[in-house]
Amino acid sequence: MLLPPLPPSPLRSPRRLLLLAASLLLSGCASTGQSLAYYWQSVRGHLQLMHAAEPIDSWLARGDTSQPLRDRLQLAHEARRFAVTELALPDNASYRRYADLGRRSAVWNVVAAPPDSLTLHRWCFPITGCIGYRGYFNEADARAEAARLAADGLEVGVYGVPAYSTLGYMNWAGGDPLLNTFIGWPEGEFVRLLFHELAHQVVYANGDTLFNESFATAVERLGVARWLAERATPQARADYAHGDARRNAFRALTRAARERLAAAYESAEAPPDPAMATRKQEAMQAFRADYAALRARWIAEDGATPAQLAGYDRWVADANNATFGAQAAYDEWVPAFEALFEHEGRDWPRFYDAVKRLAALPHERREAAMRALLPTPSPEKPLA
Repeated sequence: MLLPPLPPSPLRSPRRLLLLAASLLLSGCASTGQSLAYYWQSVRGHLQLMHAAEPIDSWLARGDTSQPLRDRLQLAHEARRFAVTELALPDNASYRRYADLGRRSAVWNVVAAPPDSLTLHRWCFPITGCIGYRGYFNEADARAEAARLAADGLEVGVYGVPAYSTLGYMNWAGGDPLLNTFIGWPEGEFVRLLFHELAHQVVYANGDTLFNESFATAVERLGVARWLAERATPQARADYAHGDARRNAFRALTRAARERLAAAYESAEAPPDPAMATRKQEAMQAFRADYAALRARWIAEDGATPAQLAGYDRWVADANNATFGAQAAYDEWVPAFEALFEHEGRDWPRFYDAVKRLAALPHERREAAMRALLPTPSPEKPLA
């Protein structure tokens, strides 16, 4: 996940950084007052996070560091080396420090979309361009922004994010740290998130959330598959395979729902269109019914507990155009990137160079190139 980063600068003074961020902000899309408030919370929150981070070796030297945390920090050391030596990901300061934020998410994202479209509302920033979400370090601030957007007639979503990338711009100050918000995840899940965030430092297409997040997701999937095959224990491989099968089944379910919704919106007449509203309602009802059936199979066949499925339950209960649109950003181009990886001989530097060439293209040409990379669809299989 990306958060609008502080600009690269030799300045080291937090006060100077704040002033620089505020001055850059004036070129953004929102009103000056809203922009200043947003950038202030962004800079303040990030500086607090950076201040809380200490080198992994310092945590390992402390007598009060628990054994589970020690084990996981050692795993982070190994995964970080693997990312550099086996996946050609950046060898820099990021993820060599750890911070306990004392909260369950690093930031909270706000997403929004019109009632008749899956296209996300976009916010514009001086460095990252226009992106389809807005990150807040305080959940209450995120929900206040969501309420404002809902009052304007948009469908909204707010969700916690365990980690974010500053695109490498903060490596001079210690880099993006490991966080308590994901340090305790199962091995495969922890490693794939680490690879995802590092991938954002390799390639960034200004203003193209779909491209950026799908690329990072492709890197995480390809990278974790190699990690599990070469470094993980049989139990870690089994645990990841179990969770990944469930995740893929849910992705297939939401992809089908997005297609039904998109078809309803594309066939709509000029608003208001009662027929479109009916088709939308039917698509949402079908999605929730399909999830209920999938959930029942998970419980009956996989032994899943309601507590284990609580995250899926919340997502389905809150599902709307905004949350469907946000999810698409992480999935849409992944098959195209995986096909490109194969085309480049599964050679990581060659793959990254090819992705950089795509990122340099104008948006329309980049999108056409991505569509050309998509594999031919195969017949749908029953959801597992």
